Amino acid sequence: MRLISISVLANKMISLKKNFVYSLAYQLLIIILPLITTPYISRVLGADGIGQFSYTQSVATYFSLMAMLGISQHGNRSISEYGANVKKRSSLFWNIYSIQLLTHLVAIAVYILYTFYYNNTILSWLQLITILSSLCDISWFYFGIEHFDITVGRNTIIKIITVILTFTFVKNPSDLWKYTLILILGSLLSQMYLWFFLPKYIFKEKIDIALLMDQVKPILTLFIPVLAYSIYKIMDKIMLGTMSSYTQVGLYENAYKINNIPIGFITAIGNVMLPRMTALVSNGQNLLAKHYIEISFAIINMLSCAMVFGIGGISNNFAVVYYGNEFAACGSLITCLNWTVFFIAWANIMRTQYLIPNKKDNIYVISTISGAIINLIINLILIPQFHALGAAIGTFMAEFTVMLIQLCCIKSELTILQYIVKSWRYFVSGFFMMIILKFIEYYLKMGIKTLIIQIITGTILYLILTFYTSYRKKDEIWNFIICPLSNKFRNKKDEL
Repeated sequence: MRLISISVLANKMISLKKNFVYSLAYQLLIIILPLITTPYISRVLGADGIGQFSYTQSVATYFSLMAMLGISQHGNRSISEYGANVKKRSSLFWNIYSIQLLTHLVAIAVYILYTFYYNNTILSWLQLITILSSLCDISWFYFGIEHFDITVGRNTIIKIITVILTFTFVKNPSDLWKYTLILILGSLLSQMYLWFFLPKYIFKEKIDIALLMDQVKPILTLFIPVLAYSIYKIMDKIMLGTMSSYTQVGLYENAYKINNIPIGFITAIGNVMLPRMTALVSNGQNLLAKHYIEISFAIINMLSCAMVFGIGGISNNFAVVYYGNEFAACGSLITCLNWTVFFIAWANIMRTQYLIPNKKDNIYVISTISGAIINLIINLILIPQFHALGAAIGTFMAEFTVMLIQLCCIKSELTILQYIVKSWRYFVSGFFMMIILKFIEYYLKMGIKTLIIQIITGTILYLILTFYTSYRKKDEIWNFIICPLSNKFRNKKDEL
């Protein structure tokens, strides 16, 4: 018998659901709004133009990651530990940010030297703004105090403006620099916006050298997996641009954008749960923490199966309809990258809800380093022959390696495999949906009408199957999502 009742868990889930909605909106705004412009940009700039943008952005992002070290996750975890103690979290914020400031100043100086001597192009100089944007990034603080609404508000306005400016000013391939400037200025403004709210949550505090030095070790520890992770998230594009062509980078970039949609859902859950799980572990509420992990696995498996099998069923048709004939090869890339979502999802739960809150950073470090090594080796072997597909295979194997190592290291502490097996109904439902979508494509042929029919059919079919199986089993999805939603709808109907 469970020691924590469903009603208690449901009450505690209310704020998490709210934060999840905000975090999800934050992630989807980053992903979805650029996708609105992608069909247009793909046809205006072509694969080569998108490849040039992606390559220069990847280099600048790499410098930003190097400067950010492990501050995002350490800052999130550390701020959440202090709860409502404004003085302590104020002191902690300024000491952590002082490290962020110093590392970014070094990164900016090195990037200027790199651009001047090795890649002296207008796109590379413009991408310097990407590093300035990273310098201003204090999202980790708001995630730590569980104020996700602020990050969503600033992104909504700014992202919409960037979409409008893109359609207004980018008209031909020579406008590539305008497209680059619009996107990176939007990112910079969204980060600067967060600073206006900061005085509401912290005071000005002097830098404490002793406290600052205490932050260095955990930041550097969490930086190692960030650096390793970047090898198969960013280095892929750099290696493609160096070992293949900008066109291949463009194909890979557009395929990766589709893969980022389900990853956005996963990241949203991780951002919400990390500070909450840290607080629970700090207070010794380990039983409740494990219940949250079980619920998270159920939710993430339901969502992942819907998106992975759904995207897998429409990938070939989608690539041609959405991006144009020049990007037909994206279909196979989307399919390959798509399966990594399961590995990323499971590893994300293990990382953000168990490893980091319990300060088991070494497991996180070892798994990501191993994944990076696997990815680097496979890239070096496969990219020269298979180009973008070789990079996709490298990413697939890297994500699998990370997930497998984390799972093996904590199998005696958490029944992860049991959580995954309990979701077998969603895998069966998703696979059945994918088969139906493939049949539709085969009989109706590829085209926009077929794509619309596929999306509508797949959505309705999966929702029906999920609702039915959850009702029969009265599982976590039924207890914590479907029932609360139906009760809320019933109450509103009674009020009317």
